Amino acid sequence: MADDLVEHGWSQQNIFLPAQLTLELAAECHLLAAGGALHAARVGRGTAQTIRTDIRGDQILWLKAGQSAACDRYLHIMENLRIALNRTLYLGLAEYESHFALYAPGASYQPHLDRFRDDDCRTVSVVIYLNHGWLPEQGGALRLHPQGERTQDIAPLGSRLVLFLSADMLHEVLPATRERLSLAGWFRRRPTLGN
Repeated sequence: MADDLVEHGWSQQNIFLPAQLTLELAAECHLLAAGGALHAARVGRGTAQTIRTDIRGDQILWLKAGQSAACDRYLHIMENLRIALNRTLYLGLAEYESHFALYAPGASYQPHLDRFRDDDCRTVSVVIYLNHGWLPEQGGALRLHPQGERTQDIAPLGSRLVLFLSADMLHEVLPATRERLSLAGWFRRRPTLGN
């Protein structure tokens, strides 16, 4: 993964989470959605945040330590990955934040970068898919736009991990014909832009 990040700015691992944990996280996301806990994702920052379904159509819920055994196992795995990336690439990653993301059929997310102009904390973006039995014709790919290279479409197969550099990788979520579940997250370093 570290070599991929250095060479290409992104990495894909097809079976990153154990299958049982993927199923448990998907079930938790569905249960939370059915209970109304997920809410429409917003674009912008601070008081300028607004719901713009023409830009971003997912429903989200931020994870908290202790909310479930499955989430705690997932966060433990990501903590180990944070430590490994720091040992290998000396990125100074201090923490990890993550949320469930549920895209209804037809929902998408227009091309964007994950790092804000006035906040350089987000360093490595993470997407982990929770979709069982996904078929290529169902769409929903993560489309990466690596600088100077052709676009890469990555199908949202369950247990698949995608990492990319938050400041550099333009990316988008293409619409799907079925509900699409994932965990989106960011390894963050301490702020250096005075925020």
